[in-house]
Amino acid sequence: MTDAVNKTPDNDLVARSLRSVWHPCTQMQHHETLPLIPVSHGRGAWLYDTDGQRYLDAISSWWVNMFGHANPRINSALRSQLDMLEHAMLAGFTHEPVVQLSEQLAARTNHALGHCFYASDGASAVEIALKMSFHSWRNNGLSDKREFVCLKGSYHGETIGALAVTDVPIFRDAYDAMLQHAHVVMSPDARAARDGETAADVARRAAAALETLLQERSKHIAALIVEPLVQCATGMAMYDPVYLQEVRALCDKYQVHLIADEIAVGCGRTGTFFACEQAAIWPDFLCLSKGISGGYLPLSLVMTRDDIYQSFYHGDVTRGFLHSHSYTGNPLACRAALATLAIFEEDDVINANRQRAARLTQALAPLAAHPQVSNFRQRGMIWAFDAVTDNAEAAATFSRRFFTTALEHELLLRPIGSTVYLMPPYILNNEEIDGLAARTQTVFEKVMARG
Repeated sequence: MTDAVNKTPDNDLVARSLRSVWHPCTQMQHHETLPLIPVSHGRGAWLYDTDGQRYLDAISSWWVNMFGHANPRINSALRSQLDMLEHAMLAGFTHEPVVQLSEQLAARTNHALGHCFYASDGASAVEIALKMSFHSWRNNGLSDKREFVCLKGSYHGETIGALAVTDVPIFRDAYDAMLQHAHVVMSPDARAARDGETAADVARRAAAALETLLQERSKHIAALIVEPLVQCATGMAMYDPVYLQEVRALCDKYQVHLIADEIAVGCGRTGTFFACEQAAIWPDFLCLSKGISGGYLPLSLVMTRDDIYQSFYHGDVTRGFLHSHSYTGNPLACRAALATLAIFEEDDVINANRQRAARLTQALAPLAAHPQVSNFRQRGMIWAFDAVTDNAEAAATFSRRFFTTALEHELLLRPIGSTVYLMPPYILNNEEIDGLAARTQTVFEKVMARG
């Protein structure tokens, strides 16, 4: 790096970033016209740029900052941990934060699940669950069970393994030749309801389609993977909890593992701490990430049943589960997670969120009734609706135009295609809730008028 670059002033942060940083899920050429926001700091629900402009973080910075930015309680916990232990390998060693976190999460499942296996990100957790399923069947003498099933439109991350169970073309098509192909079955998405059907009817119809496949291929299928209740990156497709009950019974009947990808929908996002609680079922593997560390540090984990853990418990190293990275179970990340769980308890967050959700849903009612809005939907602390337009060009650019217009109104909102969604942090006061609803409607009306 040249001295000239080293001396580039801070106010040229955007230009420096464009020269040196490759941003995820971004066509970098678009930033020739779209704004790149140089963030200076965050406080609560707000992000501030280097010019002092603020933005309400209505998507929790991709669904992770559940208790806002620079949360004082999480900050304090991290400062304390930093003076004790920043990192130690989790191989032959252990430490208090990772043990406490594992114990507390297992207790939240009434010990139906435990034996937490740690990683850094959601896609890695999915990869771990897929590998665990395959390997446990092999250890049990069922090595033919090596196929996987996912839902239509599913997204589970962008490692090679996670892409194999992802059915979103823009993510997987470029890498299709590298992937093991999974079986894709009907989604229980309530928007697929036929005349006279309820969301529960759609769920049962989707479960019946799954059973048809299991009848044919169960001897070869290792696991079904689902996002419980909400398929997030699909476009916030929401479905009835009866689907989870049905697939739990089918997986038991046909000896297939159920993997619950709660990476985005866990940690209270759907209205209960684990989404699976709303169906009164537990999967064989549960993947958790995003909000678990409060948006502070990369952390993910997989929880599983004791009998699956025992299938690996052996003197033969080849029967052990082989997956690792150097920062597995990092003490700082685990301490942030423990502080996050403490906030849930101290602030009675699940109940408090019910009040927040009711107020925001009411405040969004005029937008829900807008003639160019369809399928307005809500589950816990997730809201979504689909923009309706007959203009194909306007539809193709809707997401970028909405994002840009939202920034002009102090909002960070980033639609998925023509689906606008809100996943705000769990700390909004009444003024912020009402402002979020009003500004979202204003932005939508401006974007649709220009389109």
